[in-house]
Amino acid sequence: MKENEIYADIRSLPPVIIRIDGRNFKKTLEKLDFEKPYDFRLTKGFADSIESFFKKSGLNPILSYTFSDEVSFLFLNLEFDGRIEKLDSIVPSYFSSSLSIELGLSEPISFDSRVIPVEKDKIVDYFIWRQREAWRNYINSYGHYTLIKKGMSPKDAFNLLKNKDSSYIHELMFEDGINLAKLPSWQRKGIVVYKHRYLVEGYNPKDNIKSITQRQKIVQKWDIPEFSSPQGHDFLVCNIFQTSDNK
Repeated sequence: MKENEIYADIRSLPPVIIRIDGRNFKKTLEKLDFEKPYDFRLTKGFADSIESFFKKSGLNPILSYTFSDEVSFLFLNLEFDGRIEKLDSIVPSYFSSSLSIELGLSEPISFDSRVIPVEKDKIVDYFIWRQREAWRNYINSYGHYTLIKKGMSPKDAFNLLKNKDSSYIHELMFEDGINLAKLPSWQRKGIVVYKHRYLVEGYNPKDNIKSITQRQKIVQKWDIPEFSSPQGHDFLVCNIFQTSDNK
């Protein structure tokens, strides 16, 4: 019966990005008392679950980017010999369990998953693309929920904003005294969680010499640059292809 296991031997070579998205997440969270369109508790649950994934999943991502109900994990090395069905099942299942624990959910949640092979020189382009989607989602979400708060139905709000450019939504928000460019960075640009390596100087009393040890820690970065800017490009490159002496 082993031959009946469809796709069991499809493999991918790193670098690989695994992106997970909440399935029917809006309906799942409608029953919970989360603020719309963004809730700090929910976002912190995502960030903490990503950190847990780095520390406890047994997999080895180097960097992760999240916004809304989406998470992208970057792997420069792969477990399970890169077997797609393993990666596509373990990553979302671990994250679903971790997020349920972080948020204290009483009902199950689920994520879908896709494996995205990417060339090294295209990794930054990928994250620029996703951050631009985060900005688009940010603008539309605020416009959508502002109209709903004013008494419009979700369907009518969607139809009104359909094909409208961002300047229209900016003006709509200004009428309510909200400057979208001034709201928290994590709402506008997303959050990065990454593995930071650094050097620690010590002393070896046996040999009477100084010693250098490499350590690492998982960092949540809630105020990130625009990836398309020179600063954002350097931030990504430094923390993806970092050397042990990066600060």
